[in-house]
Amino acid sequence: MDFMTYLAAKRRAALPVLSLLGAGVLGSAQAADAFDPNAGGMTGDWGGLRTDWLDRGFDVKLEYVGEGASNFDGGYDDDLTARWTSQFMVGLDVDLNKVLGWENSQFVVSITERNGHNITNDRITDPRVGGYSSAQEVWGRGQTWRLTQLWLSKAFFDGALDIKAGRFGVGEDFNSFECAFQNLAFCGSQVGNWENHWYNWPISQWATRIKYGFSNTFFVQIGAFEQNPTLLETGNGFKLNGSGGDGTLIPVELVWTPEVNGLPGEYRLGYYYSTADANDVFEDEAGNSAAATGSIYDRHSGKQGAWIVATQQLTAHNGDPSRGLSVFANVTVHDKDVNQVANSIQAGLTYKGPFDARPKDDIGIGIARIQTNKDFRDNQRAVNAAAGATDYDDPAFTPLQYSEYDAELYYGVHVTNWLTVRPNIQYIRHPGGVREVDNAVIGGLKVQAVF
Repeated sequence: MDFMTYLAAKRRAALPVLSLLGAGVLGSAQAADAFDPNAGGMTGDWGGLRTDWLDRGFDVKLEYVGEGASNFDGGYDDDLTARWTSQFMVGLDVDLNKVLGWENSQFVVSITERNGHNITNDRITDPRVGGYSSAQEVWGRGQTWRLTQLWLSKAFFDGALDIKAGRFGVGEDFNSFECAFQNLAFCGSQVGNWENHWYNWPISQWATRIKYGFSNTFFVQIGAFEQNPTLLETGNGFKLNGSGGDGTLIPVELVWTPEVNGLPGEYRLGYYYSTADANDVFEDEAGNSAAATGSIYDRHSGKQGAWIVATQQLTAHNGDPSRGLSVFANVTVHDKDVNQVANSIQAGLTYKGPFDARPKDDIGIGIARIQTNKDFRDNQRAVNAAAGATDYDDPAFTPLQYSEYDAELYYGVHVTNWLTVRPNIQYIRHPGGVREVDNAVIGGLKVQAVF
């Protein structure tokens, strides 16, 4: 065995940290360089180290999402400005079959950091009641560092039964939906956007998810998630103890993933129940208007809701199934006794690879409606009557919230394998459901990069 062969053998046997120390000497000639447009990440293959780690079960994640927005017209404050918000994520996915010989097992850890400002808060919505959607979905849940994932999964019976436990968000498994759009009404798990007991990314909580597959295209899953409002606080991004917890969120979901004419689809039907106490949005304990009587609002021992998610690819572009037209729709329904939002509906179209010269670009259009619970609006009327406020321009007046309508059109430019830029235009009718607020036009730019 010559010296270089010996070194290569030692490198394959070493731990990833030791491999990093020798990366500059032991790099592969075939490894992708930094900024190679065909590489999986902007920093390249790290002299072959990244592929070496992946072959041995360690997948390092370094990702960035940045979103800019400017209020072109309308909104609560039409003074033209622009805002930028972003998220960094560093993580590690470990294939435990390769590392420890644990078949069908995975370990995931990730840390996120969010920062910036949101044009929706600054210009679009009436600050007395706030908004529903967000023109920059990556903003929110505290602009801070957080432990977003720390979980282990293990499959049994040839993968039919899958158990996942640790810290993660509900929308990671339930009511899941991709996030190519920039407006929150078309991004990620919609239940968590309108239900304050459902915590999506980047919030993590202690949780367990059990999934059982009846076939390759149909499975059922149930979960149990810690309900702890203190996890939303900026200083609790790495909180692991259960102090402050007030209940458990239990989602159940049926998922069907058929192929229609050889093209993929996904259909989700789900229900959730929260054991946490929640205030009634209108009534006191006697069934009267709490705002009118001055009594405390009635307490309910739980809350519930349901959802439907449907996505289906309809066409293949010139026979290429990686390109083509897809349709999507989401519906959420919430507990009218305790939830501000009664329901939400969204639908739209996406097309991957619309042009032969740009086969990896994509385009999308969507429209959504978020409807305020009538009982919640009646409570706003009662609050105004109790305060003697009758005019929208009165600072003491609580604006009445009806339905907000959101629309977005984007075009995704696949610049490289590690960089996608999506300029978009958004239209928001009745921001926050407040009819007195001017309809808004927003120009946006979403940047997604893998390092």
